Amino acid sequence: MPGQSICVLLLGATGLIGSAVAARLRRDGHAVTAIVRRESPAARRLPVERLVTLDLRSATDPAAWHDVLDGVDAVVNAAGLLQDGDGDSTQIVQQLAPAALYEACAQAGVRRIVHISALGADRDPVSRFSATKNAIERVLAATSLDWVILRPAVVVGRAAYGGSALFRALATLPLLPAQPDAGRIQIVQLDDVVETVARLIGPDAPARIALELAAPEPLRFEDVVARYRAWFGWRPARLIRIPAWLMGLTYRLGDAAGRLGWRPPIRSTVRREMRRGAVGDPSEWIRLTGIVPRSFDEALAAEPASAQERWFARLFLLKPVVFLVFALFWILTGLISLGPGYAIAEGLMRQGGGGALSGPSVIAGALADLAIGSAILYRPTARRALQAALVLSLAYVAAGTLLMPSLWADPLGPMMKIWPILALNLVALAILEDR
Repeated sequence: MPGQSICVLLLGATGLIGSAVAARLRRDGHAVTAIVRRESPAARRLPVERLVTLDLRSATDPAAWHDVLDGVDAVVNAAGLLQDGDGDSTQIVQQLAPAALYEACAQAGVRRIVHISALGADRDPVSRFSATKNAIERVLAATSLDWVILRPAVVVGRAAYGGSALFRALATLPLLPAQPDAGRIQIVQLDDVVETVARLIGPDAPARIALELAAPEPLRFEDVVARYRAWFGWRPARLIRIPAWLMGLTYRLGDAAGRLGWRPPIRSTVRREMRRGAVGDPSEWIRLTGIVPRSFDEALAAEPASAQERWFARLFLLKPVVFLVFALFWILTGLISLGPGYAIAEGLMRQGGGGALSGPSVIAGALADLAIGSAILYRPTARRALQAALVLSLAYVAAGTLLMPSLWADPLGPMMKIWPILALNLVALAILEDR
């Protein structure tokens, strides 16, 4: 719409698709109001005119949206949630809150809705993810609004998050776990999805349509990983079979991490959706918009992998290892101090002049270690726990230097080994953010 500027309300603005849509709409001259759950670095980086802090859990009634829709001409809903977790609900994010929003749009006269769903959402649901996607599609289709439903396949782009990041991470492994029960997928480029939104956001664009966004070529899971590995410049990986029980354990561990507030890309929902695959018919999308989707190979060839992308891919699978090992280090340190190592720790404190406070000091330190380790495991408190761990480690160094400077003479003692611990702490802080 050259020369025609509108005000767009954007949900899911900090996500892979939403952030790219925000940048494109702003570049096209539109005013964008982004709905964010809370202010965060990812939210502050958005190129939008206005940030509105609104937790979708409190926005399941149309009245919650009335003030937000003031002055809005169109809505783009890119909000999505893979699986329920700590305080997260797919039913609220993908069904109840959007349903309330669309009802509020009808009341406020905001007619243009671009709703980003998922390929296969109109078929038989295989998970709560696809069931809620299916439900909100039916709700929207029953309205009199000028809606457009976009069903992208697996979306990849220069940025990576979730499944697209997992592909890159698996490409770093010299041994690739086979996925014999995974269905075929049609990769779609993020740029093509964003271009589609940009062309269909205006009031004169086609309405009351549902389009499947997918590149024509269906690929196996292993094909996608292999092409990323070639993109990185590495030799082909060897395909190996993983016992079913081990794969099941991996997905259950991912579910457990989700309950602790993390959002790992390997969870039981992914397993169910992978079995179905993501294959559709892009012909109507191509005909209606004139967009010719780039193939996966074309997109990779157009932008060679950088050193930063190789770093990210290698670190992606190491990140859970870093946090788990670091949390266990603090937890086990606390348990040992309260158990078999108590006498040794108290003896060192007395040797350093702790006197009657030696025992209580050991207990207090052990409890602090346990609290820090437990808080690192829980995503909402992980940052503060890592900061506390850094401060406490430096405090241990200072106290040890004052009370027992002879510890510095032990080449295998705590004063020497604490420095790699501090380094791991800084690494964990550096890679904590997901977006």
